[in-house]
Amino acid sequence: MKILIINGPNLNMLGKRDAAQYGSLNLDNIESTILSSFANHEIKFFQSNLEGEIVEIIQTASDKYNAIVINPGGYSHTSVAIRDALELCTLPKIEVHLSNLASREDFRHTMITAAKCDGYISGFKENGYFAAIYLIEKIISK
Repeated sequence: MKILIINGPNLNMLGKRDAAQYGSLNLDNIESTILSSFANHEIKFFQSNLEGEIVEIIQTASDKYNAIVINPGGYSHTSVAIRDALELCTLPKIEVHLSNLASREDFRHTMITAAKCDGYISGFKENGYFAAIYLIEKIISK
């Protein structure tokens, strides 16, 4: 199985951000742990702070991957462009957020991108990625 994991803005700064919200691991630590835990899958990681780059990789994902796990970061609350790209993408898609968005500021409660995914996981720090991959396996095996 080929899975694309997309990380949006500021996720390249993990390890420097509030550990209580985001965990103590940096993005490289999370990626290496995922790769060792799911060695039976081909997993590609992509991180960008730029909305257009995220849109472009979603638009081309159907030709190369079986599923997407996306943490759009702050774009989850603002990006109609990423939402529209997710809507057009026919792959199984799960949105992940490291922090528990329901316990945070009101503006973080609206996730316009999550509406175009099969579901979302919030609040389990790096474990959300593992849960998403597990769920992708279940979705695809049906």
